[in-house]
Amino acid sequence: MTPTPSVPVTEEVLVIDMGAQYAQLIARRVREAHVFSEVVPHTISAAEIAERRPGAIIISGGPKSVHVEDSPRLDPAIYDLGVPILGICYGAQLIASQLGGTVARSGAGEYGRTKMEPIAQVESRLLDSSSGTDGSSTVWMSHFDAISELPPGFCATASTPGAPVAVLENSERRTYGVQFHPEVIHTDGGQQIIERFLHEIAGLSAEWTMEAFIESAVAQIRQQIGDGHAICGLSGGVDSAVAAALVHRAIGDQLTCVFVDTGLMRKNEGDQVIETFNEHQGIELIHVEAGEKFFGRLAGLTDPEDKRKAIGELFIRVFEEARDSVSDAKFLVQGTVYPDIIESGTAHASTIKSHHNVGGLPEDLDFELVEPLRDLFKDEVRAVGSELGLPDEIVWRQPFPGPGLAVRIIGEVTPEKVALLQEADAIVREVLRDNGLEREIWQSFAVLPDIRTVGVMGDERTYGHPVIIRAVTSEDAMTADWARIPYDVLEIMASRVINEVPGINRVAYDITSKPPGTIEWE
Repeated sequence: MTPTPSVPVTEEVLVIDMGAQYAQLIARRVREAHVFSEVVPHTISAAEIAERRPGAIIISGGPKSVHVEDSPRLDPAIYDLGVPILGICYGAQLIASQLGGTVARSGAGEYGRTKMEPIAQVESRLLDSSSGTDGSSTVWMSHFDAISELPPGFCATASTPGAPVAVLENSERRTYGVQFHPEVIHTDGGQQIIERFLHEIAGLSAEWTMEAFIESAVAQIRQQIGDGHAICGLSGGVDSAVAAALVHRAIGDQLTCVFVDTGLMRKNEGDQVIETFNEHQGIELIHVEAGEKFFGRLAGLTDPEDKRKAIGELFIRVFEEARDSVSDAKFLVQGTVYPDIIESGTAHASTIKSHHNVGGLPEDLDFELVEPLRDLFKDEVRAVGSELGLPDEIVWRQPFPGPGLAVRIIGEVTPEKVALLQEADAIVREVLRDNGLEREIWQSFAVLPDIRTVGVMGDERTYGHPVIIRAVTSEDAMTADWARIPYDVLEIMASRVINEVPGINRVAYDITSKPPGTIEWE
């Protein structure tokens, strides 16, 4: 008997994270199919899923074997909710194991590109000819175990040399599994397989667009704030600027923006922010000069977590002081985005670094937070900004951390070090812009490490600061690769920084990807 949902479903896909490195990528691929998705932990119960009424579920891959005692499992009742399910890699093996099949240790895994063949005379819904994968295709594999016996009611529709069941399907249950990774670009027609599952099998529409997001977000903001007043902390970055514009669309003059000049901004950035929001956006803006307070609070701090939390707390205190002039606002708007949530740690994700607007918030916070972008990736935030009419110089401004240059100065932060880094950073960005590379690079900046280096300038010994240039390419900041900047451009950067910024005598280039590094140094 086919299980059926007892209540109407929503246009939402839950990506259940089984510990995979690709869980966020799966969520992105679903959104690229214009369906909203959210990553949830594998501990989610069937009752919790039933309450959310998702239109589909995707079970991610994971690093463990289903044979390991502490490997992640799903609440078995999830399979009986009648929600369409697609399992990927470990997710496919888990479906087989929990529904009565067998997963065997094959003795030899498959890793990387693998040739997959459809099984003759077996009809496949996932591998239909419209997906472009009805013949032999290349897929991306990363597994050691393999499904050896199908659960009752399932059929195998494709195989590879190391996986006799590369695809398993049960159209009555609307439950499917693929041993390979359709979410990576190395799999032929992978996105088409995901879209076929979403649109043809689960019956979800392709209506989640930035226009639809804005309409929904505006309604939610109005419901949350009502007749109240809100303040928005503007940092000068893309996220807070877009959050401000979105909330302003929802509540108009009930919003006041507070731009806190921490003294830790990029060169001339404070003036840019004030001009944009005062002259072009028509949003009331309070400008708070707080550099002295921030430098005082950071004095003696060298640990990056201590610096981030000190800055996060001081931001809140400044906003609290500003509240008296904006009708005692009870709401604080923040530009928190999805990568901030993940990196700051959750019940199911370890802390990588505390973002000042997430893990750095004080416990005695006296505001109700309004975070309309917390479910979006950075490129989606930019799309929202463009749709709201923000100028390109704001929308395409490279990401800038809320704590500013404090987390690009290793060790204690002083006004002298900030001034030095501002000049070097401005040169790095100017050279990239002059060479037409600014839009190709996700983020580029200079880092000032807490060391000195010997040099020779004008036939004399110097003992100055080195500067490290960091530039990366990325789609969403969850992963990033170091940018292959041409050597001649790097040479111009290094030459100008050394010659134009007194006190710097050496330049290095960081070629670390994320992971294992993060984009920022602290």
